[in-house]
Amino acid sequence: MNTSDLNNLTLAQKKFVENLKKAGRATATILAYRKDISQLAAFVNEKKKNQVTQITAEDVEAFKKQLSENNYTPKSISRKINSTKTFFRFLKEAGVVANDPTQNVKHPKYQINPPRILSALEYRALRDVCRDDVRISAIVELLLQTGMRIGELGNLSLDDIKDKTIIIKAYESHSQREIPLNKASSSTLNRYLAIKPKSKSKSLFITKTGRKFLVRNIRTSINRYFKLAGIKNATVNDLRNTFIAHQLKAGTPLVVVSRLVGHKRLVTTEKYLQVAKQPKENNGSVKIEEL
Repeated sequence: MNTSDLNNLTLAQKKFVENLKKAGRATATILAYRKDISQLAAFVNEKKKNQVTQITAEDVEAFKKQLSENNYTPKSISRKINSTKTFFRFLKEAGVVANDPTQNVKHPKYQINPPRILSALEYRALRDVCRDDVRISAIVELLLQTGMRIGELGNLSLDDIKDKTIIIKAYESHSQREIPLNKASSSTLNRYLAIKPKSKSKSLFITKTGRKFLVRNIRTSINRYFKLAGIKNATVNDLRNTFIAHQLKAGTPLVVVSRLVGHKRLVTTEKYLQVAKQPKENNGSVKIEEL
């Protein structure tokens, strides 16, 4: 595919996504970029523009304005503008466009809220309402006691459970790591394994029919229990947030917490210090505190 081919907006989108995959970007990131650029393409197509060289700074500003009028949050608009800027940076480096129409487009201002941390009352209430659902109970406890991502949990296999350790296999741009299982997570996991349906599937969490329990269904189930527990404005990722903040508050070294949760940069973990409040003094030992 030569430079002139990339002037076609549809082909340029396709090549952009291929470039993101080649760069090892996360699947969720690639999906977000694809959706954002498709949205921009649909907007300029209404103006009878299907060549990337036809898109102007005024078009991008008008796109930003339309997003605002359609009640997108400033944070969402900022993400879409970032995707657009990344897209045109790719096109400029490829020699498709001489001038970047997004260069002077500003991101909307918005306040970055600190991570949502569940209070002890909230996560205990969540435990109580899902206690009789052995599978979800084990899932909630693992997310809360290990800080793993929901996608990582959904990909766990029986072979990843090693005595009192869980192995998170390397995937996309994330390296393999091991997370210790404390008493609470081991107990609920063993309770689930005792009633786990027989299946040919190697997946740790499966449905009643023996199929892999999909991440989107895990998320829906936990959100339902959040509602039953009366926990407002919470998401599944807040279980991970709670683990991180709790460990930091208990005095677990920052580098240890960062390694446990698979953060690529220490600065990502440092953001939680503001919500962890004053950490306890650490005597140098590394202990994964139980919630």
